[in-house]
Amino acid sequence: MKAENFDYSKLPADAFELTHNDVHKHVDRNFASQNYWKDALIRFVRNKGAIFGLIMIAIIIFFAVFGPGMTPYTYESQIIEQQNLAPRIPGLEDLGIFDGSETIYLMGRGVEKNYYEENGFDDVYYWFGSDTLGRDIFTRVWEGTRISLYIAIVAVVIDILFGLSYGLISGYFGGKLDAVMQRCAEILNSIPNLVIVTLMILVLSPGLGAIIVALMITGWIPMSRIARAQMLKLKEQEFVLASKTLGASPLRIIFKEIMPNIIGQIITQTMFSIPHAIFTEAFLAFVGLGIPAPMASLGTLISDAYKNFTTHPYMIVSPLIVLAFLMLSFNLVADGLRDALDPKQKDM
Repeated sequence: MKAENFDYSKLPADAFELTHNDVHKHVDRNFASQNYWKDALIRFVRNKGAIFGLIMIAIIIFFAVFGPGMTPYTYESQIIEQQNLAPRIPGLEDLGIFDGSETIYLMGRGVEKNYYEENGFDDVYYWFGSDTLGRDIFTRVWEGTRISLYIAIVAVVIDILFGLSYGLISGYFGGKLDAVMQRCAEILNSIPNLVIVTLMILVLSPGLGAIIVALMITGWIPMSRIARAQMLKLKEQEFVLASKTLGASPLRIIFKEIMPNIIGQIITQTMFSIPHAIFTEAFLAFVGLGIPAPMASLGTLISDAYKNFTTHPYMIVSPLIVLAFLMLSFNLVADGLRDALDPKQKDM
């Protein structure tokens, strides 16, 4: 019998049964829709290296804020009678570690000394030791960390206010303006850092001003390149053409329409610029353009301790470890943000 001639009304009521009557069975639990930032947060939390870096940054910031107040000393107080004292920590000294002892090499032979006991400093404790002027290294290290974090903030501001704007404007307008702006950036980037530092030594006095100028010369260029590349990628998209059709101004299109779509790349590059800025400060301090005394930064502490490395190596250990963990942590967080905000780059 043909299907069109069949009388379906003669079938019993229970002849047909609905399949998947429960609507919940159709929900895809594995690929449920969720917010972009929530998805990025989940990917970031799963990155153990990024979480480790974030925890280390939080610990370093905590000590930078509260560390100088944990001891009775200030970063500039000098007690000449208590100079060159090795690290001594209460409680740990009973275990035979950090008890103020150090090995002094005289005539090629190592001699263990404890200047605390020799000078009767029974109630004196320097957790990271004291320097050649009798200043507490623990306090100065965390004061120096404050300076390094301040420089990191300056680097972020320079990246966002100058590098980001420069790259977006250059990429949006294109043509001759883009060619001129990119040639200027290439000329600045081609100047060797040694030449820049030498000129700064001749012109500027040591301090935060010299460090900020060094960051402003070339520190913004990586951000401008990324912003320009993203602008060239997005400026011909449909939503940009729609904004132009509706009469939106170029500044509105650049900063209201396009910039929110590249916020992931901006955050990632900003995090990568922070350790570069901290390293720049340490390098300038090592060549004599650091923070002037009695203020201290991690770079100046390493530079000063380097002079006594062969006799009192403990002076350079603590600022070096803090600087290394600070740069490593920011790099780990930056890697985690890059993978979380743009997972396609992970496979490139």
